[in-house]
Amino acid sequence: MLLDPRGPRFAAALTTLVLAVALITGSGLLVLAQAAVFAVTAVNPRFGPYGLLYRALVAPRLRPPAELEPVAPVRFAQLVGLAFAATGATGFLAGVPVLGLAATGAALAAAFLNAAFDLCLGCEGYLAFRRLTGRPVVARVPVGGR
Repeated sequence: MLLDPRGPRFAAALTTLVLAVALITGSGLLVLAQAAVFAVTAVNPRFGPYGLLYRALVAPRLRPPAELEPVAPVRFAQLVGLAFAATGATGFLAGVPVLGLAATGAALAAAFLNAAFDLCLGCEGYLAFRRLTGRPVVARVPVGGR
């Protein structure tokens, strides 16, 4: 399955907003809600809440994408985000704010890099692992060049 790469980037922008508010307020419940979004999206990025918003509200107003990306790197990135957000939520909710701040801050930094610079750290990690194991995957495919 291939995705419009603008969808995960849109999701990263919303994630950046949610995690920034969570850090400012120290809300473990908000970080936990973001962890749930990561979990749903890791199962299938097309059904993640932010992806649904992108396809319903944003994509119809854009030209078709020039390239598509495979779903596997995005799913892996969502799993990494889930791990950091779950750790952050645990820290805040268990009364260990340093853990909450550190894990949530790391997730925020990764989401911001994706939203602002189209640099998905989790995706890059997945692609690097596949190259190291001799099973490379292309990062993006031109539309019509599948």
